[in-house]
Amino acid sequence: MPYRLTAPAPGWTTSTDVVVIGSGVAGLTVALNARKAGLRAMVVTKAVLDEGSTRWAQGGIAAALGEGDTPEQHLQDTLVAGAGLCDEEAVRALVTEGPDAVRRLIEAGAAFDLDEDGEIVLTREGGHHRRRIAHAGGDATGAEIERALVAAIEADPGLELIEHALVLDLLTDADGHASGVTLHVMGEGQRDGVGAILARAVVLATGGMGQVFEATSNPAVSTGDGVALALRAGAEVTDLEFVQFHPTVLWLGPDAKGQQPLVSEAVRGEGAHLVDADGVRFMVGQHELAELAPRDIVAKGIIRRMHAKGTRHMYLDGRHFGAAMWEHRFPTILAACRANGIDPVTEPIPVAPAAHHASGGVRTDLHGRTTVPGLYACGEVACTGVHGANRLASNSLLEGLVFAERIAADLAALNAAGRLPARTVNIGAAQAATPVPLLPARARGELQHLMSAGAGVIRSAESLAATAKGLADLADPARGADPSVETWEATNLHQVATALTTSAALREETRGCHWREDFPDRDDAHWHRHVVHPLAD
Repeated sequence: MPYRLTAPAPGWTTSTDVVVIGSGVAGLTVALNARKAGLRAMVVTKAVLDEGSTRWAQGGIAAALGEGDTPEQHLQDTLVAGAGLCDEEAVRALVTEGPDAVRRLIEAGAAFDLDEDGEIVLTREGGHHRRRIAHAGGDATGAEIERALVAAIEADPGLELIEHALVLDLLTDADGHASGVTLHVMGEGQRDGVGAILARAVVLATGGMGQVFEATSNPAVSTGDGVALALRAGAEVTDLEFVQFHPTVLWLGPDAKGQQPLVSEAVRGEGAHLVDADGVRFMVGQHELAELAPRDIVAKGIIRRMHAKGTRHMYLDGRHFGAAMWEHRFPTILAACRANGIDPVTEPIPVAPAAHHASGGVRTDLHGRTTVPGLYACGEVACTGVHGANRLASNSLLEGLVFAERIAADLAALNAAGRLPARTVNIGAAQAATPVPLLPARARGELQHLMSAGAGVIRSAESLAATAKGLADLADPARGADPSVETWEATNLHQVATALTTSAALREETRGCHWREDFPDRDDAHWHRHVVHPLAD
């Protein structure tokens, strides 16, 4: 392993067949399917079992389930949103396997909203030309999916769970095969502090990295831990410059930091309008789908109008829905707005773009395998090639579900063929890897400010150079800090931010959710390719 976080040597060791890092839709689906294949599985999660990004997903899960819809149509909408960088084979796997994967999720206990005839209610979101978004609880789809998967996990006494645990680094054997992880468990008990889990395969399902920016829809745990681990382990990481900023996050004022309430794209799908302070629908005429254009186009439209008007936000107007529709269809959003002094029934909602989803991540093949043997990745931490330069709305839950099933199937096949052997790990040798100096906890806020100012929605060579310099200054060894959860997280964020900024500076064009002021046009002649980081230098 080229690098590791500065941390104490593991004080305890345990073992399993498959260790899954993360407890969202991707991680739990891998674990459940690995158990069905007769493998021992252990889930490690940073907080509690249901506290990752999945539970915050409002809009729904996209799949060709409706009458007249087809996987081919879903594929075309995904390719258009991805702006020329999607892996078409990966997208085809997603859209063809997606409908049955959703049906299996329903069989596992997930309850989607139904109409009077007992059929799944489908809605539209940005970039979709058909109503193909299944939702639950109106706008609580992620919470319902997470509930069903957690119930299945808890019903399996043979599936081991470690909560409140921050993964540190990958363990490899003498052949470079992933053979476990080191981690730090917070709390009291037999497995306190730094320990090691030895495994025959390691699956990263750690979610996103939204906390690299000041304002995000992501929860506090989304600090890019999986991508940083992969960089230190020498795995290829790609397309980090493509961070999707959700167009409509509730604007809570210029000083708001951290996780901000999301106002789902489904609100626009049901007919809400984006307007400025004068009530003008500024997206009309900018795209054939107006407010339902792909997210990068809507986010740019909002930013342009904000600059033209000299304001910090725009408005989403759904007053014509009426109270009954808000209460039935969007109860979560209604409650979040009212908790912050805004009533969507009687007034427009102030909104602005905020960091939402990473289209890039740890590079994988169609079976979730990374470039490190034995290391898999799925969900937002992975770059499967599905999203390209811009994720199509509500494809993320489906991607996590489909590729998690593919990983579990690959593990089952390897095990059945006798090709998933136990590996011998020299933990002492792993400790000899070059330790990365840790950033102090206070650096987190400085880093987030740098990234939002220079590597956010709008970028340029000048802004990215200033961000890169600021990040380099933060890494001054003289500022080194002692090991702790806060300093490990700050260091992970710094490694991810550095790679992202480097990628954004290299891509001298505007494509998808990567917007360069100094290179405003898409350039297929020179940039119809990916930026890949083989390891963190």
